[in-house]
Amino acid sequence: MRKIEKYTGNPVLSAADIPYDAGLIFNAGVAFFNGRYVMVFRNDYGFAADLPNGRRENHGTNLGVAFSKDGYHWEVAAKPWIQMVDDPEIYRFYDPRLTVIDGRCYLCFAVDTRHGVRGGIAVTDDFDKFDILTMTVPENRNMVLFPEKINGRYVRLERPFPEYSRGYQERFDVWMSASPDLRYWGDSQLLLGVEHVPFANAKIGPAAPPIKTRKGWLTTFHAVYKDNDRKLNTWENAPWTKEYYGGIMLLDLYDPSKIIGLCRKPLLEATEKYEIEGFRGSVIFPGGMLLDADGEVKIYYGAADTVEALAVTDVEYLLSLCEPL
Repeated sequence: MRKIEKYTGNPVLSAADIPYDAGLIFNAGVAFFNGRYVMVFRNDYGFAADLPNGRRENHGTNLGVAFSKDGYHWEVAAKPWIQMVDDPEIYRFYDPRLTVIDGRCYLCFAVDTRHGVRGGIAVTDDFDKFDILTMTVPENRNMVLFPEKINGRYVRLERPFPEYSRGYQERFDVWMSASPDLRYWGDSQLLLGVEHVPFANAKIGPAAPPIKTRKGWLTTFHAVYKDNDRKLNTWENAPWTKEYYGGIMLLDLYDPSKIIGLCRKPLLEATEKYEIEGFRGSVIFPGGMLLDADGEVKIYYGAADTVEALAVTDVEYLLSLCEPL
């Protein structure tokens, strides 16, 4: 079995690779679609580096798109794919996730608005235009779709923000909802609570869309450990005290609301310079996980909220990490 190896050519995408104004390239969604790899990435751009207080602020966010033949080397489109719309209600459109279902590519995303954070689902056939199918009420984000119907319904993972009922603490969990048509969602239920993850004490949430294996749905999540006495690398003026890990669990093939395996240690943690140093250091955020025909698994992740990186392993190794519950 091939253990997890971080690609020696990391980062696979950074601001230096983008042919237009770019600052932070991270939290990308990745899919294999129409015979090639496709990456939709978040770009925070327009940074002012020398403000009086030393803080760096960006002027906007857009989503760019890149294509690859091998999943390692990427060609970026000449201009952003999705720009901010002229709408006083919307601040930002960000954090894409891609899932191919029945030959169409679906995009999950988050939107910051004047009245809260909303999650959305759109569909595209050509990465030129897209149609938005549904939007949540606030506060919800980090949505990902399963790549096929399960028991006749579409299924998504998501992370609502129940601060009021949790005593204003940043303790968020992974939830699951179902839909007959990708537009109307319900039957929502808790899947994984932050208290069940040994390496998290602040929040967890979905990461990359699940992949189907012979034993179940391999499913990544992000997990956050906060230590106010530890100051991590950051470009911001405010202290950064949260370390983000990638985690993995195994869900039942026919009833994914059942967790049948969980890795009790981080799947990915910040060890490399490009993961430790950046806009927010010690951050790992998986956004894409692809299973190739030969059993190789590519895991794409944002590093330090600054660049996009790649780790490679094989499916049997990932399955071996998920200890039965």
